[in-house]
Amino acid sequence: MGPPLPRSFYARDPRIVAPELLNKLIVVADGRAGRIVEVEAYCGSEDPAAHTYRGKTARNATMFGEAGHLYVYFSYGIHWCANTVCGEVGQGFGVLLRAIEPVQRLEAIQEARGLPRRAVDLGNGPGKLAQALGITGELNGADLVTVDRGVWVADDGIPPPAKPATTPRVGISKGREHPWRWHVLGNPYVSRAPRLPTANLTP
Repeated sequence: MGPPLPRSFYARDPRIVAPELLNKLIVVADGRAGRIVEVEAYCGSEDPAAHTYRGKTARNATMFGEAGHLYVYFSYGIHWCANTVCGEVGQGFGVLLRAIEPVQRLEAIQEARGLPRRAVDLGNGPGKLAQALGITGELNGADLVTVDRGVWVADDGIPPPAKPATTPRVGISKGREHPWRWHVLGNPYVSRAPRLPTANLTP
């Protein structure tokens, strides 16, 4: 899968980090892995859609810490979502991982997702992504650089797209004017894009 990305990769503006995360791999301890195909940047006190817009709380404290950690939160009382912490300590910057294309231990990912019939439904959304890889609140604060809890982001040599698709973010009520969502154009695992025909997972 490749070594973890260095801390310097994350210690930058999330609007730079986010598109460069495309085509990287997120890997968990049991070997499940997915290629990141959709991301969104969130920019602290300048971004009303960010969890950190109004300052530090017990819930969002990880986002104000060192770059390169994983911020995991529970969304709408339904599912977990995973973010990489970016920027400098105290800024509250991060990148939401919105979608993955599964690449390793597909059967384990299918089982974790409840055996959906369509392959594209395995990781095409932030909640599905977390469920597919077994990411829960227990991984909040995990260091992606030192792999302290068995989760990391790796570069296997596939570069980010030279011209990623860029759109406003989705699922938010504020800050919708900012074009801070990037995805791999044409990838069927993107959460909100025309889907390519795919084979069913089961007969």
